[in-house]
Amino acid sequence: MKAVKQKHIEEIQNIVKEGRVLIDKSDRFSYSFDGSFGTFLPDAVIQTKSVEELAALVKLANREQIPVYPRGQSTSLSGGPLPVKGGLVFDLSVMNDVLEIYEEDLVAVVSPGVLTSAVHQAAEQRGLMYPPDPSSSHVSTIGGNLAENSGGPRGLKYGVTKDYVIGLEVITPEGEIIKTGGKTVKNVTGYDLTKLIVGSEGTLGIITKAILRLIPKPVASATVMAVFNSLVDAGSAISKILSAGILPSKMELMDQSSITAVENYEPLGLPTEAEAIILIELDGHPLALEDEVKKINELCHSVGAEEIRIPKNKAEEAEIWRARKLVSPAIVRIKPTKISEDATVPRSKIPQMCQRLQEIRDKYNIHLVVFGHAGDGNLHPNIICDKNDKEEMRRVEQAVAEIFTTAVELGGTLSGEHGIGLMKAPFMEMELGTAGLEMMKRIKKVWDPNNIMNPGKIFPEPGQKLELS
Repeated sequence: MKAVKQKHIEEIQNIVKEGRVLIDKSDRFSYSFDGSFGTFLPDAVIQTKSVEELAALVKLANREQIPVYPRGQSTSLSGGPLPVKGGLVFDLSVMNDVLEIYEEDLVAVVSPGVLTSAVHQAAEQRGLMYPPDPSSSHVSTIGGNLAENSGGPRGLKYGVTKDYVIGLEVITPEGEIIKTGGKTVKNVTGYDLTKLIVGSEGTLGIITKAILRLIPKPVASATVMAVFNSLVDAGSAISKILSAGILPSKMELMDQSSITAVENYEPLGLPTEAEAIILIELDGHPLALEDEVKKINELCHSVGAEEIRIPKNKAEEAEIWRARKLVSPAIVRIKPTKISEDATVPRSKIPQMCQRLQEIRDKYNIHLVVFGHAGDGNLHPNIICDKNDKEEMRRVEQAVAEIFTTAVELGGTLSGEHGIGLMKAPFMEMELGTAGLEMMKRIKKVWDPNNIMNPGKIFPEPGQKLELS
């Protein structure tokens, strides 16, 4: 990797006619961090809406072997856009002009800087739905979601981002503009490059346009809150409901720590004496929903539920789901540092994972809060700590490593939706094995022979360890 020199800056400024080149340290510092850990200063930041200018910049970077870091709103929790080797940051959040809905084809065409919530709103105005719904949708860009293959609460029933991407426009690491897929639902022409690029975390190219699949919006929905005195029992209830043939659109778990934190933050009448609650949303035909609510009531009581709450109206439903959205802002009031993980296990292993998380919490004497998309095994163990307390952070690093190991031992994965980025790279070989990781490295080498595209991500550097302090 080579540093950006003055001659490069001059060439970049000659290329960028429709945007801005930021080289002042104060501007560059604003692009040196994301929602995870670490601060890495880029050499320059480029904002342009022109795909042609971006392609020319990538050709320059590839020729001079300068690192390139695509960036959206930088809400990443795994270090995805961090410019760990300096170089150029491309701020794609400015590319937000295209948001077109084609109702007859059931697709949307979007540019990468469009907020995910804007896609939701545009689809719903036409009676349609774009299912992927990361919790950060009001601030995260669709391009960032594509790079990380984001999930969300609706992933249980509807899947994740890659399940709704049928076409892309991409700038390759050598500066070529290519198109993959298209507007057709079926497309088996050659290798599926669309699926390869989605979730590649910016290491294989820069997404400049996407074609997203939409579906008709369900006609009705219903919400249930189940209250438990045991986190493990709550995990058992989740498995029981899914095994009974009921597939909710959402099934969210909150443990006692998250319940208490939300009530202290904004009182909503949650049962703070409970060890766990499950929030369930069903969608479909109203008559089917009535039957499913009844079955869920019976199944939850059969595994020890203390109480079942069913909202009387949409306002009460909204309050319940507001409680879930308040968990993250609520828990950071306890201590200043929040480490949000997303280790994911098979659904049948949810009770065991809940048990192991409690054991890890006690073993390392940490403040561990458990919540997340429990219906698909995508738990979010969050550790609340103070990064200025070195001794505490040492214990936290050990706990995080054990959480990853536990998930893999239970047949799960390091990440269900946050991506690998910088933080989880040291654990990749543990899950994939030496040969599996080597195959991924070969793909990266062929696509990006000079390793300019988001280097330092996914693949661990020799001797790299998890560092949070």
